[in-house]
Amino acid sequence: MSHILVIDDDIHIGNLLQEALEGEGYRVSRAYSGTEAVLALERGRPDLALLDLMLPGLSGDEVLPRLAGVPVIVVSARADIDSKTALLLGGAADYVTKPFVLRELLARVAVRLREAPAREGAALAFGNLRLEPDARAASVDGEAVRLTRTEYAILKLLMTSPAQVVTKSRLLEQIALDTPDCTESSLKTHVSNLRKKLRDAGAQDYIESVWGIGFKMAAGRPDTKPSEAGSCRDG
Repeated sequence: MSHILVIDDDIHIGNLLQEALEGEGYRVSRAYSGTEAVLALERGRPDLALLDLMLPGLSGDEVLPRLAGVPVIVVSARADIDSKTALLLGGAADYVTKPFVLRELLARVAVRLREAPAREGAALAFGNLRLEPDARAASVDGEAVRLTRTEYAILKLLMTSPAQVVTKSRLLEQIALDTPDCTESSLKTHVSNLRKKLRDAGAQDYIESVWGIGFKMAAGRPDTKPSEAGSCRDG
């Protein structure tokens, strides 16, 4: 049973969503503020989150980065294109404007859950590429690919959110524990080296650059922009 976290301070909307989602067979938990949402995430990660933006305590914009690795559908009255674009590039999987059609929202939830990768610790797969988080190992068609710590961290983050563009800033923030001294220029070098290793092992060019923004997983779509040189300590 998939677990959905509804983060909305509007009790009426929250009740409506909970009733509809539970009617579809999902397990639902609630958070009525951004701060409460962060506490809920410390107790366990949901399979998907529905996130309002205008929240007491921490705003939805501030909660979104805490939901890295969880498919997030923003459900908000903000309708301007700039807000939608920024949130989608910042990690949201989808954006639904209030007032919404309940049937459409339920369909979007089902689609995002179907596309979502396995939970932390389970193997991640993309085409003939496979990642084993428990063993920190990557393989192409069953043959091991030796990656540095940084390359592994980059690949894991991209494969965890395969349908999303992962911004450079988010990549640098998320892999900081592995290589805290990496910079934006060295990140490009590591991505370039990672792509070469995967191609040499027989994988398609699965990592696509979104020019000026970041990177995403994309089957066989080569990067058309040149990489910049850089350096970073790695092991």
